[in-house]
Amino acid sequence: MRDERIKNLANILLNHSVKVTAKQRVLIRGHLITKPLITELVDQAYELGAYPYVELFDDEINLHLAKNYQREQLETSAKWQMGVYKDVDAVIIIIGEENDAEMAGIPAEMHRLRGEVMKPVSQFYVNNRKWVLLNYPTKGLAQKAGMSTQGFEDYLFDVCTVDYKKMATAVQPLKTLMENTDVVKITSPETELTFSIKGIPVVPCTGEANVPDGEIFTAPILDSVNGTIKFNTPCPYHGTTFNDVKLTFKDGKVIEATADDSKKLNEILDTDEGSRYIGEFALGFHPFIEEPMGDILFDEKICGSFHFTPGEAYEEADNGNRSSVHWDMVLIQRPEYGGGKIYFDDVLVRNDGLFVLPELEGLNPRNLK
Repeated sequence: MRDERIKNLANILLNHSVKVTAKQRVLIRGHLITKPLITELVDQAYELGAYPYVELFDDEINLHLAKNYQREQLETSAKWQMGVYKDVDAVIIIIGEENDAEMAGIPAEMHRLRGEVMKPVSQFYVNNRKWVLLNYPTKGLAQKAGMSTQGFEDYLFDVCTVDYKKMATAVQPLKTLMENTDVVKITSPETELTFSIKGIPVVPCTGEANVPDGEIFTAPILDSVNGTIKFNTPCPYHGTTFNDVKLTFKDGKVIEATADDSKKLNEILDTDEGSRYIGEFALGFHPFIEEPMGDILFDEKICGSFHFTPGEAYEEADNGNRSSVHWDMVLIQRPEYGGGKIYFDDVLVRNDGLFVLPELEGLNPRNLK
């Protein structure tokens, strides 16, 4: 029996996220465990008159490959992948990880090498193709979320199929406000941060590139970030999860970084020149995502949160920062997480996770549900 929720999700991905039309070529990449959604996407793509193509991958096989990556080997792979992305119109990537820590034992140098060589490939499809990324419900993700397998499956389908059209309308006043903002000030426990976003493009995200979705992002002027931020959610990176991450900035650069593993944290921040500068600032407002689970695709959308990202800036909101790192770190400002305030040009915009300006109240959870 076909799961109606999978049918609905496939419809959103094809018709809202990547907006597939007849004769367009759609690449569907996913873990083998995501087969029920892949097959539904294939069937619906054919119904739309599109041409679906499928690539399957497996984390255990990728682990064995990653142990001994060679630059020449990766360059060949990058060439092949680039050819594929140039030949398609849209890309749907479905992550079905069963063990988030599968790659934890791979040396940082291997992650750096792969990131460096494959970066042009990912940049190409992100900037030149319609694309969307999502997670599939697995036991591993359910465990991370602290839920039963069935409970997490229900939760995932609920958060992935929120009313994105309603969200897209509600976010427009915030986009306009941010486009006219110079100085951002953020306060929370152990956090006092200031930076400028003047002149940097502002991009709402309402189901087009990520599912689930619910954020709006820009980037700080590169040398404008000053102060300290203490993140109150887990910060996963390449299979390692860091807690109690605290960053201090001077003229845009991280000059001090501590966590439960400060040594490894600083090794990542020393990857290249850009990894100690911020490439993204974003506000999260998904009404059904409330608690962190250590998976950034969900955590960066938490209602009442924002994320601050050491590393690469997106081309859509570019502050010039280049890096092989792009590490979203999340701070929740709802009262149960210590609260916090966000000011745009000295005007209070969000207090304890809720937007306080009348034109922005449509983004508060009660109005998006």
